[in-house]
Amino acid sequence: MTTTLLLTVVGADRVGLVEALAKRVAAAGGNWENSRMARLAGQFAGIVLVTVDDRRADALVGELRALEGSGLQVMARTIQPPASAASGERVQLALTGGDRPGIVRDVSQILASHGVNVEELETALSSAPMSGESLFTAQATLTVPASVALGDLRSALEALGGELMVDLSKLT
Repeated sequence: MTTTLLLTVVGADRVGLVEALAKRVAAAGGNWENSRMARLAGQFAGIVLVTVDDRRADALVGELRALEGSGLQVMARTIQPPASAASGERVQLALTGGDRPGIVRDVSQILASHGVNVEELETALSSAPMSGESLFTAQATLTVPASVALGDLRSALEALGGELMVDLSKLT
């Protein structure tokens, strides 16, 4: 039998962090199945899905927690893989507009009110090419219930502001 661990890792960014994690997972005979990692404001943050033999799970968690001595915090949580994927249509959301406080709150509120699940979300601030004003962009992968029309969802998102550009496209 195997144990599935969801790891959350955070620490000051430096060369070798991923290697330190991977070395310990491999030494325990674990399988690194899926991950999302990024450098943000000089910090390294990531989530990693690992499977490992039940008999070696506790030892692996202990080895990963030992990384705290080098400044990398690792939280390990045993999870049960979902029985089935979320039902609905997978959609890509691209959103661009002038930055202002509350955009993520407002967008996520609309998505939740329509029963839309956010599977992945990436946001960024940049300078607009002509004006130099702060430009907010978001890319998200969503699962939209069959009962929700994409046109209705697009209209609700566009209503957040006159300058907010929204693109929803189906993923195949």
